[in-house]
Amino acid sequence: LNRRIASLLAVPDTQNVWITAELSDFRQSGGHCYMELIDKNETTGIIDARLRGIIWASNFSRLSARFVAYTGQPLSTGIKVMVKGCVNYHASFGMSFVISDINPAFTLGDVERRRREILERLKTEGILDLNKNVEWSVPALRIAVISAEGAAGYGDFMNQLNGNQLGLRFTTRLFPAIMQGERTAQSVIAALGLIAVEQDQWDGVVIIRGGGATSDLMGFENYDLAAAVAQFPLPVIVGIGHERDVTILDYVANIRVKTPTAAAEWLIEQGAMA
Repeated sequence: LNRRIASLLAVPDTQNVWITAELSDFRQSGGHCYMELIDKNETTGIIDARLRGIIWASNFSRLSARFVAYTGQPLSTGIKVMVKGCVNYHASFGMSFVISDINPAFTLGDVERRRREILERLKTEGILDLNKNVEWSVPALRIAVISAEGAAGYGDFMNQLNGNQLGLRFTTRLFPAIMQGERTAQSVIAALGLIAVEQDQWDGVVIIRGGGATSDLMGFENYDLAAAVAQFPLPVIVGIGHERDVTILDYVANIRVKTPTAAAEWLIEQGAMA
């Protein structure tokens, strides 16, 4: 019966076809790559379709390197892809989709599409520019900092701030947060909540993270986090990544700077005008 099923599936309509899907349970083993290809209902989030995917080691190194070079991020769980492959039915392992090619331009376009959708939603809700219109105290010397504890970017920020040549004395407190991975948005929102409770003690908030791979910053591409920053009662500075890096927070924050060091420089320059 399984041999008969395999022969029925080995037809032109199932061979060398392009499909789009979200990656789930992505993992590597023995040089090969295994995953679930899923399709979710955009309204409910319920999975409508699921298919086991495989990239054999003979193709994975080439496809992975090309994908990273084009998108700046590795293949991983949660991203959307357009892949080419063949349906295969094995008597012991069942049905799978053996991937032979990938279109990285689709994934890059999907990130931009999601960002535009978030920005349009924030605009429709009337909150996109709220934080931009919050005025700074002059000078702003009491700064709440959201960063990862012990991170190089946080150290650079503090060194620049405390070593200023103007003799400005800043009061800071670190509100630690996870700045990479799936828990990023939830963690930063929690830190903002703690600051909001004592907002009278602070003149502004700085959200900083040093550079890294583009994939490390994907946790910031989140509607709930963007909305929290956009509506925050204190002005927010965002200094995440390198100069080339952009996240959704750059569009909603009061001030966007290139790096954590640049965030400190802005505060010092603002203090000099007092």
